[in-house]
Amino acid sequence: MAAPAVATRGLTRRFGDVHALDGIDLEVSSGEIYGFLGPNGAGKSTLIRVLCTLLVPTSGSAEVRGFDVVTNRHDVRLRIGVALQDVALDPKQTGVELLRLQGRLYGLTSAEIDQRLAEIRRLIDLGDALNRMISTYSGGMKRRLDLAAALVHNPDVLFLDEPTSGLDPLSRLKVWSEIRRLNDEYGMTIFLTTQFLGEADELANRVGIINEGRLVAEGTPDALKRSVGTDVVIVRLEGGRNGALDALRRIPGVRSVDGSGDEVLVAALDGAAVVGPVAVALSEQQVAVRDITLRTASLDDVFFDVTGARIGEGELPPGDAGASG
Repeated sequence: MAAPAVATRGLTRRFGDVHALDGIDLEVSSGEIYGFLGPNGAGKSTLIRVLCTLLVPTSGSAEVRGFDVVTNRHDVRLRIGVALQDVALDPKQTGVELLRLQGRLYGLTSAEIDQRLAEIRRLIDLGDALNRMISTYSGGMKRRLDLAAALVHNPDVLFLDEPTSGLDPLSRLKVWSEIRRLNDEYGMTIFLTTQFLGEADELANRVGIINEGRLVAEGTPDALKRSVGTDVVIVRLEGGRNGALDALRRIPGVRSVDGSGDEVLVAALDGAAVVGPVAVALSEQQVAVRDITLRTASLDDVFFDVTGARIGEGELPPGDAGASG
């Protein structure tokens, strides 16, 4: 069995009395996109900074590509690319100057840098911006240039800390597309933190949920959603029910049926599988239907189930959680 690309065991990081990370055990497989989900102050950014050798853990251990982040920091840094929340780019440079400087810092030759820039232009949508001053870039373009800089030395593992925070929807979709391409074409291991449930659901092979420094849930998005309960088929009727509730309860896979006014809620483990039988049963009962919709469990439901709060509730303003991110 191949060694994990990222592994932590009992990882703890304290800031005074605050446990930003409290006994984190996780493994990320090679070639996986791992989404690390949680509200502000939960510990996401702290974990990324430990894994990138920018913070020393209080206790426990962490390895990237088999190298310890404390005792083998240089080896770890050679194998990772990092794009943190705060994009720190020199506005007086052009994009291509920044990327060439990044390549030289990693010891690449001029020919190697030229080859990598050609490849990065294909992977990352930078348009004609590389020859412009960074001071002229939009927020979305700065994010993409920061991502490009993290790729110059062709890293084994890419760490992205809230890569689409603050971006408009179109820019966010472009970054998503580029992340997928890096994983699909190169098999690159990508560890990304996010507050956006849809981002984790859309991109990640597996998701870990952190709350108050602890890993409270982990699994594929679909498995996590299935773990929190049932789907609901919502039926809105035009007229009376005519015995519809009893007919719906007899459908295999239906767990419960509740009706109030012109609305009927049909709970099932697999809502998609019962939508058709629900429509047939109502037709046989000669019940007029206005519309049928399916509500499936979401990662927001998962987060609420394991933390008791929605992801937007109780978040700390930036800076209020020290470095716990």
